[in-house]
Amino acid sequence: MIRVRTFVVSALDEHEIREMCHNLLDTGWPAYVTTVDERGFPQTRAMFNLRNRERYPKLASLFTKHRDDFMMLFSTNTSSTKVREILARPAASVYYCKPEATQGVMFGGEFEVVEDARLKKEIWHDGWERYYPTGYDDPDHTVLRLIPTVAKGWTGSMTFRLVLGDMK
Repeated sequence: MIRVRTFVVSALDEHEIREMCHNLLDTGWPAYVTTVDERGFPQTRAMFNLRNRERYPKLASLFTKHRDDFMMLFSTNTSSTKVREILARPAASVYYCKPEATQGVMFGGEFEVVEDARLKKEIWHDGWERYYPTGYDDPDHTVLRLIPTVAKGWTGSMTFRLVLGDMK
């Protein structure tokens, strides 16, 4: 029998790790979202990181309210494979990295589909009509939300794991 141990090696305290995670969320491009398909295989795709302050400055105040829980939002097509996968199996992960800074973090948790029309309108950006022709309330426009329960990552040669919320 092989025993596997998980080690957390970090010279950083939790506050420093959280700040590094926020920096990756605020500057990372793109975000890599992984869902699980009907056969149980991971499916990863790049998506717009709406928390990126340079690309989406009007959303900065929305995400400032979610520094403690690391909430993430994604805009996507209702008809997409990822929405079907999330509805069937909400457990997923989102990965952000800066290879040039030797930093990365994976947030895990369960996605939910957001039905709130006010939030859809709040995150709407000019130019998205090419994806959703009738605007923020287009039937093919879906907003996904992840409030992660765990963060696992690396910085330099150190790794870390943070428990962020209720792990069912």
